[in-house]
Amino acid sequence: MRRLLSRPLSRLPVDPYIAALLGTVLLAVFLPVRGPAATVADGASTGAVALLFFLYGAKLSTREAMDGLRHWRLHLTVLACTFLAFPLLGLAARGLVPHVLPPELYTGLLFLCLTPSTVQSSIAFTSLARGNVAAAICAGTFSSLAGIVLTPLLAALLLGGSGAGASLDSLLSVVLRLLVPFLAGQLLRRWIGGFLTRHRRVLGLVDRGSILLVVYVAFSAGMVRGVWQQVSPWRLVVLVGVEAVLLAVMLALTTFGSRGLGFGREDRIAITFAGSKKSLASGLPMATVLFGAQASLAVLPLMLFHQLQLMVGAVLAKRFARQQPVALPAEPAGSAMETASARGGA
Repeated sequence: MRRLLSRPLSRLPVDPYIAALLGTVLLAVFLPVRGPAATVADGASTGAVALLFFLYGAKLSTREAMDGLRHWRLHLTVLACTFLAFPLLGLAARGLVPHVLPPELYTGLLFLCLTPSTVQSSIAFTSLARGNVAAAICAGTFSSLAGIVLTPLLAALLLGGSGAGASLDSLLSVVLRLLVPFLAGQLLRRWIGGFLTRHRRVLGLVDRGSILLVVYVAFSAGMVRGVWQQVSPWRLVVLVGVEAVLLAVMLALTTFGSRGLGFGREDRIAITFAGSKKSLASGLPMATVLFGAQASLAVLPLMLFHQLQLMVGAVLAKRFARQQPVALPAEPAGSAMETASARGGA
C-alpha cells in the first residue's frame, strides 16, 4: 500500500492536479465566462459545491471516526496546530501589510491559515515515512469535520471587518450550502455508501471536476472585475516566500512540539504531516461561499501553499523513512548458542 501511495508523489515535481488547476486559471484568464453564461456557470458552481460536501458526508464512515477518538491526545494536538497555531501566525503576518503584502493577498493568506488539514496527502506522506497511518486518517477526518464549522466561524470573526465578504451572512450561507449537504450525505450513507465505495474512482473524478469548475467560475469573475490588475508578479514571488516561512515554522512546531509532548516516533510523523497541511479540496469551495467576487484572490495563497506543502512533504517523508532503524530478524536460539560456544572456544 505504501508503494501505491508514494509512487504518484515521486513521479512528477508538480502535482498533476495542481497542473490542472493552473490550466483552469489560464483558461479563465483568456476565456472568462461572461454575461448570461456567467449566471448559469455561477449556479452550476453553487450546485457543484453542494455536491462536493454531500459526497464528503456520504463517504465518511461514522464508525471509523468514533473508533479514532481513542487517540484523543494526538487529535487535539493536530486540531490545535490547525485552528490555533496557524491562525495566530496568520494574524502575526498582519504586520507585513502593506509594504510586503497587499491587503487582498493578506486576506487570502489569513484564510489559508483558517482552513482544515488535508486528508489524502497527510495519509500518503505518513505512510511513506512509516508513521501512524490510522492516526493520520482519523486526524485528517476530524480536522475536516471541525473545519466545516470552525473555518467559517473564524473567518467571520477575523475577516468580518476586512471588507472581504466574510460575515455572519456568509456564515449562514455556509450552513445552507455546505453543512446541510454534508449532513444529508451522512444521513443517506446507509443506503448509498455501498454504491459510493464501488464507484470510488469515478466519484473522485467528480470531486476534482467540481473543484475545477468552482475555480474557473471564481477566476472568471475576478478577470471580469479586473481584480488581477492589483497583483504584480513580484508580489506573487514575495507571497511564495512568506508561505515558505509559514510552512517551515509549522513543520518545526509540529515536529519538536510533538516530541516535547512525549509522542512516539510514528505518532510524531502523523502529527507533523497532518498538523502542517492545509486542505485545498475543502478550502476552495468554502472560499467561493465566503468571498464571492473576491474569491479568485482569496484562494490564490491556498493554491500556492498546497503545491509547496506537497514538494516539501515528499522530501521530508523520504527523509523520515531513511531515518527509521531497520529491525534485524531474530536469531534462532540454537544459532545463538553455537555462536557463543564458538566465541568461548576462540
